[in-house]
Amino acid sequence: MQAPRDGWGGLVLAVGLLAVVLALWGLPTLIVVSAVIGMIFLHEMGHFVAARAAGMKVTEFFLGFGPRLWSIRRGETVYGLKAIPAGAYVRIIGMNNLEEVAPADEHRTYRSKPYWRRMSVAVAGSAVHFLLALVLIFSFLVVGGRTQSVPSPEWTVSQVVSGSPAHRAGLSPGDRIVSVDGILVATMDEMAAKLPGPGAPVSLGVQREGGMLARSLILDSHPQDPGRGYIGISSRSARVSQSVPVGYVEAVGETLDEFGFLVKESVYGIGRFFSPGGLTSFFRDLTDQPAPEASAPAGGGVPAAARGDAADRVVSIFGALRIGADLTEDGYGNLLLFLALLNVFIGVFNLIPLLPLDGGHVVIATYERLRSWRGRRYIADVRKMVPVAYAVILILVFVFIGSVYLDFTDPVQLPS
Repeated sequence: MQAPRDGWGGLVLAVGLLAVVLALWGLPTLIVVSAVIGMIFLHEMGHFVAARAAGMKVTEFFLGFGPRLWSIRRGETVYGLKAIPAGAYVRIIGMNNLEEVAPADEHRTYRSKPYWRRMSVAVAGSAVHFLLALVLIFSFLVVGGRTQSVPSPEWTVSQVVSGSPAHRAGLSPGDRIVSVDGILVATMDEMAAKLPGPGAPVSLGVQREGGMLARSLILDSHPQDPGRGYIGISSRSARVSQSVPVGYVEAVGETLDEFGFLVKESVYGIGRFFSPGGLTSFFRDLTDQPAPEASAPAGGGVPAAARGDAADRVVSIFGALRIGADLTEDGYGNLLLFLALLNVFIGVFNLIPLLPLDGGHVVIATYERLRSWRGRRYIADVRKMVPVAYAVILILVFVFIGSVYLDFTDPVQLPS
């Protein structure tokens, strides 16, 4: 039976906002926004389905927070949209010992169900994200193919080392070596393979600005391998990326490998950010303070403080949408990988073992299971964890507001 619904004005407003996104920022941004909304919806749908399968009573299923824009009641559940698009939620009765529930509904509360049922509900959202990531990675490999680096036949010299045989022979940036001692070579790898040993003379055919030149030189010893001949050139165009089709069976293994890599990097990234050093760096970015100077290592590398900060900088949902839209403009394969990464990160983040995140409910359910013995059920007193939950919420709000500020004042620039 369908109960009365709120006015349709809020739903029309939400659709209108999507139309504004399309008009102002284009189709790529609309695609990413729609994908993220769908991702959030499926996360909560995971909790909803798991709760209903466990016999729990779900009273609300909303996208967004704050003032209600639109809702409709079907059965015992109210579905709808709220004004602040910062997530979604499913309300299950009796999530903790503090909530008062009518005695007639107590058997349908979250807290009344066995351990494995509560665990299935708690991890369902992250499980959906992980499943989506696996599907997205597999689809990318099967449809778009694996990206790999291959030698380029259109390579040119980018740099000539001063004092090297190439420098003495008059080679210049933009040249391309097409033959070695009369043998044609198509790539830089082929050219290097045809070179004789150190001290040997060699004749090179060089293509320059559409013409052909002949250059003779004596090879030096390679700085990293004295037994190899050395010309003294480098090329940024020696290799190019290309997509290689992947079969269905092969894609399964590669999908699992890539998924494992993304999970590991997400865990490390979250750990680095929420470490004292990571939070200090975040606060320094917000206040526009320079990073502390560090002395250069003996090997002449880059000081730690000077390394690419953007690689470790947290971005808000708005920054993620902009990055996703930029990647989408370069091809939908990039969008698939971006969404896979986003799903893995959100799935891992939700499993942080602190309330109000899903991982906090996993820890409580497990703690209750360990404390329950001899047939006596133990129920944790959530009041003791409320201060920790408030502290977590305050930190997350601070990070969210700060990341939004940085995304608008100093957006992360993708490498070209």
